[in-house]
Amino acid sequence: MLGYFGPEGTFTHQALLTLNIAEEAKPYASVGATLDAVRNGEVRAGLVPIENSVEGGVSATIDNLAAGEPVWIIAEVLLPVRFGLYVRPGHALADVRRVITHPHAAAQVRDWLAVHVPDAVVTTQGSTAGAAAEVSKVDSPFDAAVCATVAGELYGLVPVASDIADNPDAVTRFILVARPGTPAQPSGYDKTSVMLHLNEDHPGALMEILEQFTLRGVNLCRIESRPEKDKMGNYYFSIDAEGHVRDPRMQEALKGLHRTCREVTFLGSYPRADKVKPGIRPGTSDADFASAEGWLSTIMGDSQE
Repeated sequence: MLGYFGPEGTFTHQALLTLNIAEEAKPYASVGATLDAVRNGEVRAGLVPIENSVEGGVSATIDNLAAGEPVWIIAEVLLPVRFGLYVRPGHALADVRRVITHPHAAAQVRDWLAVHVPDAVVTTQGSTAGAAAEVSKVDSPFDAAVCATVAGELYGLVPVASDIADNPDAVTRFILVARPGTPAQPSGYDKTSVMLHLNEDHPGALMEILEQFTLRGVNLCRIESRPEKDKMGNYYFSIDAEGHVRDPRMQEALKGLHRTCREVTFLGSYPRADKVKPGIRPGTSDADFASAEGWLSTIMGDSQE
């Protein structure tokens, strides 16, 4: 069984459907509950949002990955964000006075709403699917929901406007996580995710982390700081890097991080959803690392005649 951050009809649910996994799926009320269901074995894997191209990282996911028993990312999904304004049958755009949606959705349609329903009061709470469920009630105080098509159709609503996002290129990234196991073989277009906790805060502490990647020719896809939650000014770093843990350059980088950081949490190596292959700088290919290892062996007297 799979789990996902629900309820049914959310963008996470829509992203899960794109995986085409013939397995029963169970919605959970929060990101934390979804990840805990993975940790305790209630589900085989769980899908949660981690990043939006407009709003940035999803703090609830990043913080929950950093806390509790480790889980590994085994896949990712990129889903274009397509919002619609949905109402009960028989209502029109001119009737919209009160709108309900999720806070992230509200941020991504703010300008459109200001132009097309300038007098409407926007309330943010719950999820976009929950907003659709609320508007579907005959006695609901809300006239419209900003939600995905899957949610509007699920609750019997009709669209008075489609594709209303202020940024038509907005994309949300989702990750499928499972309990730790043996890393899969590289696909050739992988990411590796880690959480890094500094030994201490001092000038150049972040540079020491970045150097571990730079010196091995490992490019970063994402870096984000999050508070340690113990005192003001203490942060850890959530990082996605190009490459696989089975790649020599990534292994060398991870070993350097283990020496440099107080704690390194490995979150998995998995195929990129966009299938973009990493650029390999001269001197950082697998063959280059193997050649260097062979050269050193001759110096140490380890070569075989």
